[in-house]
Amino acid sequence: MVDVDNNFRQKEYASLEGLCFKLREMEHIKHQANPWELRLQFIESHMILVAASGQGWLTIDGKFTELREGRVYICTPGQLVEAEVNTLDERGFYHIRFDVMEDDRPSGHSLQIITRNSPFPAKGEVIVTSPVSIHALCDKICQNIQAEDHLRRFRGQILFQELLYTILQDAQLIEGNDSERELSFVKDYIEQHYQQELTIDHLAKVAGISTRHFMRLFKKRYGYSAIDYLAVYRIEQAQQLMRSGGHHRLRDIARHVGYHDDIYFRRKFKQISGVPPATFMKNSREKVVAYDFPNIGQLIALQMNPYAAPADHPWTDYYRRKYQMDTLLPLSSNQSIKREEIRQAKPDFIIGVDILVPPKEQDLLREIAPAYFLPWVDNDWRTHLRLIGEFLDKTVVAEMWLEKYDRRALFVREQVKNVFKEDRLLILNITGDRYNVLGKRSLGTVFYDDLQVVPVQRVDLLRTGQHITPNELADIDPDRLLLIVDEDTQSQLSWRTLMNTTLWNDLKAVRGNKVDFLPSYPWVEYTAFTHELLLDEVLKIWRDRA
Repeated sequence: MVDVDNNFRQKEYASLEGLCFKLREMEHIKHQANPWELRLQFIESHMILVAASGQGWLTIDGKFTELREGRVYICTPGQLVEAEVNTLDERGFYHIRFDVMEDDRPSGHSLQIITRNSPFPAKGEVIVTSPVSIHALCDKICQNIQAEDHLRRFRGQILFQELLYTILQDAQLIEGNDSERELSFVKDYIEQHYQQELTIDHLAKVAGISTRHFMRLFKKRYGYSAIDYLAVYRIEQAQQLMRSGGHHRLRDIARHVGYHDDIYFRRKFKQISGVPPATFMKNSREKVVAYDFPNIGQLIALQMNPYAAPADHPWTDYYRRKYQMDTLLPLSSNQSIKREEIRQAKPDFIIGVDILVPPKEQDLLREIAPAYFLPWVDNDWRTHLRLIGEFLDKTVVAEMWLEKYDRRALFVREQVKNVFKEDRLLILNITGDRYNVLGKRSLGTVFYDDLQVVPVQRVDLLRTGQHITPNELADIDPDRLLLIVDEDTQSQLSWRTLMNTTLWNDLKAVRGNKVDFLPSYPWVEYTAFTHELLLDEVLKIWRDRA
């Protein structure tokens, strides 16, 4: 059988031969007190954002994406773009604008700058295989294009072509041969046209492939059918309307998200949400305080947006943007002030973690509202979710979420098993001057329990707070290494010091190019919601590498 999708992609990349590229400007932002911002605008030229360090977010045509360290993001003319980046170190962040030109002889011009319908074959997020190489190349380009010497500036343009080649090579590698771009386009199409009547035949035509081929590839790629994805997305939009605090009638909400049969909408809503829409609306009006930071990820998994949450948690702003929590109350880190803020809010429930809240404070909080302090140490994350669900009368929702998670984990495991094979994995979090081993009371549970990745020997995965030295790391000598380096100066210094040692370069994982990275947030959290996010991250990084 002819691989229609691969042929399409080859034609797409072949079109590069008729294009020319010119770097317009390149900005290296680093060590800023204030966040770098790109105000909401329709961009006029092609743009690349290279996240060498920092944290932030990006919206492209209304679609929200969290910026990840070590990733590259490509936007094209005519897109509505907004971005913000903060917590930058000396590696900084690169903002690149460039022109794409094509031969347009009929118009009388030899070269015409492309200002719409860009044929540039890579768009959106690109996971690069060697972030260090990309960053080094960007640094060289900056040095050359800022020079006074004309030849050096010309050299900068040549290096920019090398940067584009490297990014496109990585984009093509990650896409593989199974119509990733077409399926991703259809997924975006569903999200943009979910209010319309969409059929499998229509979506297959959007993808440009046969109906049977489309059905098989979509299920293979995402683990569920396109129609199932449409239903879930519609119900999520309905839930968002219900949480917004408006007083929309159920019938109007059903019509808005594409359902014209009220009975079918109610049945579908309960099937996906675990509760009828009327019950969901009632629950959405309840004020639940996430007293401690892990409670945020637990409540979201239970389909409850916290009414109040810790202001100093790095992801509080992310949750506010991602889930449009305009009314979320940021809580002080000062215990007495925090208690008074909660008292003024008059919540229905307070959820906390027992080991993080002193007993006397627990008693004072119970005087404000019914409160539950999760027994943390003796229970795993699944039990945490069930216990909170039981307290909030959302046991059915908790069980449905766990069932969905297990199906997703099984799907991801099948997708990446040929990548990990029998490689022994070590997950290391560099915090300050410490090298912390992450076991089963962390994101390690996703890898070791759910994805069944083989752990390294001589490490107790059930032990928390386990530290190792660089020499002990050499003795363990993992086949594969997953690193999480905190953003602070001391952690980054520890990482650079380790990276420049002979000991590091002699590790099997380093020699075999099997070292991967995750940002410090939210993965270091031990919650249901962050583990679900991690499954998607695993697919982004490791699928198609075998």
